[in-house]
Amino acid sequence: MTDISSSQGDTHVEDFDVEAVNRAGKRPPLYAARKKIFPKRASGNFRRLKWLIMIVTLGIYYITPWLRFDRGEYAPDQAVLVDLANRRFYFFFIEIWPQEFYYVAGLLVMAGVGLFLITSTVGRAWCGYTCPQTVWVDLFLVVERFFEGDRNQRMKLDSAPWSFNKIWRRVAKHGTWLLIGVATGGAWIFYFADAPTLFMDVIHFDAPMVAYFTILILTATTYTFGGLMREQVCTYMCPWPRIQGAMLDEHSLTVTYNDWRGEPRTKHSKKAIKEGIPIGDCVDCNACVAVCPMGIDIRDGQQLECITCALCIDACDNVMDKLGREQGLISYTTLNDYNENMQLATSGSATIDPTKVRDDKGNLLDRVRRTNWRSIVRWRTLVYFCFWAAIGVAMLVALSLRDRLDVNVQHDRNPLYVMLSDGAVRNGYDVKVLNMTPEPRTIRLSLENLPGGEMILASSVDEPQKSIVLDVEPDRVLPLRVYVRAMPQQLDGNPVRFDFVVTDVFGEESSRETVKFEMPQE
Repeated sequence: MTDISSSQGDTHVEDFDVEAVNRAGKRPPLYAARKKIFPKRASGNFRRLKWLIMIVTLGIYYITPWLRFDRGEYAPDQAVLVDLANRRFYFFFIEIWPQEFYYVAGLLVMAGVGLFLITSTVGRAWCGYTCPQTVWVDLFLVVERFFEGDRNQRMKLDSAPWSFNKIWRRVAKHGTWLLIGVATGGAWIFYFADAPTLFMDVIHFDAPMVAYFTILILTATTYTFGGLMREQVCTYMCPWPRIQGAMLDEHSLTVTYNDWRGEPRTKHSKKAIKEGIPIGDCVDCNACVAVCPMGIDIRDGQQLECITCALCIDACDNVMDKLGREQGLISYTTLNDYNENMQLATSGSATIDPTKVRDDKGNLLDRVRRTNWRSIVRWRTLVYFCFWAAIGVAMLVALSLRDRLDVNVQHDRNPLYVMLSDGAVRNGYDVKVLNMTPEPRTIRLSLENLPGGEMILASSVDEPQKSIVLDVEPDRVLPLRVYVRAMPQQLDGNPVRFDFVVTDVFGEESSRETVKFEMPQE
């Protein structure tokens, strides 16, 4: 324990004997053995926020395949389903067909722009709170603490010789990690088939081999990345730490150690005050280092390893509360505000004088810049947000206005036409009628803009006619082989363009496609 003098008298603050594993400007060789990190459990607002996000994101991932959504008797009732067999993607009331994959591309663009927006606004908040790697590492740490205790207990257990106590705790921990990995892989495959049916097939060993292979891969990756590699995934495998610098500017919020009020740091404040030495708020207790899951010291400044999880803020705020000082020695702040406060604390010199940022009563001066929400509302973030929102609105409008009845037509390549005995010319077409609704439809296939034109199905024995009435199954493509005939003397130009038109007999929806009618050259 360290004896700290404060405005409220003598206060005991725990001093952690911990050194940053990853340190700016002093990184270990690339092939050096990994040094284990034993992060201490933190408590505070940001830790509670991370708990909430972890519960919500894991809940969404594991529960979503089991949600039901009634689309009628002709469509699957799984709310979110990637139906590879029928080439469909279902998301509650939205159904995406293969030719509508641009909606998925739009979502990916929105995700990319959203990542730029979040990073330029609040730094690596994605990495610190919602990245799957972060979420599963948090979950694995919960399991580790449950079986092995908090930081000190885990360090003692790790250095202790093998015994029954150590063996059963390690087996229980790694066994639970593997179960989480199996659940992760199992939840993933449920997105691609009816979840209850596939679950029963899996446990009875009746599922396709690809399902077991997928579970095996995701179990191994979840266990390895979340349990064994942890911070190494973020440091060495993820490209985002090296890209994020291009997204940040002087007005982006990042987790920052405010050394303009923390320096010079000391563990012996009473002695320093007696000797007339100016001291900052940092008591060098290393609490911020002890809770860091990346093994860094935020007091070294911005580092690519920092995922801005803000647990160091919680740890430092708890120490400041014990000392009766203002929270925010470590805080979310902008580089612009930090520089202004640093200039105030140094007054142009190279040495920080903490008395220059406080009044006679020891309170921070009103001139000290305090970061608030106005710091992040600026043209750059507004442009990102407007671009992101415009894509979303455009996709919603397109979804609401899209046709659910479509027709695709392909003209024969060889022969282009056939001369009939009565002088008529016949062209062949492969026609596909798409009923993109979960209800059966009766449609009329007709010709337009082809004077005297008639058609007949290749499988029909009826006489050629102007239109044909057909029944189309729900959520299906009806392939047709159609022959179209016309008299050359009734047509103007070569080739002639005309329309195949499909119309819902009992509705107002219709679709058309323009094609060529080939004839002999005159």
